[in-house]
Amino acid sequence: QVQLVESGGGLVQPGGSLRLSCSASGFTLDDYAIAWFRQAPGKEREGVSSIDNSDGTTYYSNSVKGRFTISRDNAKNTVYLQMNSLKPEDTAVYYCAADLLPLVAFLQAYEYDYWGQGTQVTVSS
Repeated sequence: QVQLVESGGGLVQPGGSLRLSCSASGFTLDDYAIAWFRQAPGKEREGVSSIDNSDGTTYYSNSVKGRFTISRDNAKNTVYLQMNSLKPEDTAVYYCAADLLPLVAFLQAYEYDYWGQGTQVTVSS
């Protein structure tokens, strides 16, 4: 049974850092893409970052490229999102998502079948 659980959200000041974790169970990472999405109230869900776990290829939205880094720990069946130089515009609920490979569009929400419950990230101004 596939399950995803996010953790690590919280309140930080602009310029600060957070590391989000996505703990996966019921499947092996090598067979799946894992992605981070975010959604602020009244806005569409935005693909932030994704990793193709078959080869480690990573993808980033233009708004976070250079500031965020996605990584994996296969032994722990966990994917991380390291967020540095945070801005108020990064405030959102962050969701972890997964789907069986191969994918066509790694940062599009419609590609993913499995979702976590989300974790709130708030960057104060």
